[in-house]
Amino acid sequence: MKENLDFVAEFDRSIMALFRNALKISLHNPPFAAFLLKAICNQRNASKRRDRLQQSEGIRIPPFLIASITRQCNLHCHGCYAKAQHRPGSAAELSPDRMTELFREARNLGVSIILLAGGEPLMRPELLGVTVGFPEIIFPIFTNGLLIDQEKTAAFAKQRHVVPVISLEGVEEQTDDRRGKGVYQRLESTFAMLRKAGIFFGTSITLTRENFDTVTSDGFVQRLLSKGMQLIFYVEYIPVQEGTEHLVLTEAQRTLTQTTLTQSLSRKYPGLFIAFPGDEKQYGGCLAAGRGFVHVSPEGHVEPCPFAPVSDSGLQGMSLKEALQSDLLRIIRENSDELHDTSGGCALWNRRDLVQSLVKKDMPYC
Repeated sequence: MKENLDFVAEFDRSIMALFRNALKISLHNPPFAAFLLKAICNQRNASKRRDRLQQSEGIRIPPFLIASITRQCNLHCHGCYAKAQHRPGSAAELSPDRMTELFREARNLGVSIILLAGGEPLMRPELLGVTVGFPEIIFPIFTNGLLIDQEKTAAFAKQRHVVPVISLEGVEEQTDDRRGKGVYQRLESTFAMLRKAGIFFGTSITLTRENFDTVTSDGFVQRLLSKGMQLIFYVEYIPVQEGTEHLVLTEAQRTLTQTTLTQSLSRKYPGLFIAFPGDEKQYGGCLAAGRGFVHVSPEGHVEPCPFAPVSDSGLQGMSLKEALQSDLLRIIRENSDELHDTSGGCALWNRRDLVQSLVKKDMPYC
């Protein structure tokens, strides 16, 4: 089956629309607005590089890369998917030099946004020393926020392309219940510090059946914006921990998240609202495996998605360009039309039986 690329132009337009909206809400912050004008130009250039590689070599380069750069973390959150999917005997994490080379390869291929995750990405002390060399790439850092201090805030002020995205679960009680007592209060001072420094930052909220009404309410959103946040990620809960299926969104909640939630909030408030995975049907199915994004594990395994930790290629022994041409990623992309069932918040997780069946017996397995 040949991969359908009809969605590419529409997906690129949606990315550009996001940056234009960011520019509109940042006009009160001239330094960041000036940065966004350059970023929009960089996004256009990156899109052209991706298109040239597709046309000349038939290589599908995704605009997004999700890089989980460490399994270390300073918290022990209930239901953490990174810990739930930890594989005993895993290889060493990518070295700072290989991480730098990965970002260089990604930039040259046309990857324009690299989401940094973990574990806790700020547990890698060299990270901000690496990202400073790649101002063309936007680096949202998904962090618990507890390691952000004055030194890191000063680094964020100099690196506008690095965007702190701090995880919350809802109000103080909900956040502390999952992340630990006192976490929310410690983050309050972090929010104030980032706001005072004029940093563009946001939050990532895991949507569950229990917190949905709270974290999507007008009052809650207004409180986040009043703390200086301008970016809110809503991430659907994936039941990677057995016995937590009751937290998965109801069908009505999922439908609202995929169709009107972010549009409604964007019309009412000066912020960016992003749902993940969102409504992937408009792009012909799941965007993983390189259609829209791909995942790199801390050890350098190139995987379809953070929730599909299977791989037949790794960056310890090959380039990113080579890894993106893996048989496994290609097969999943070619079967993307079968990956519409996202009742668990993620098609590849909900259809993991299908993903496993696509791994051929003669494939090297990471």
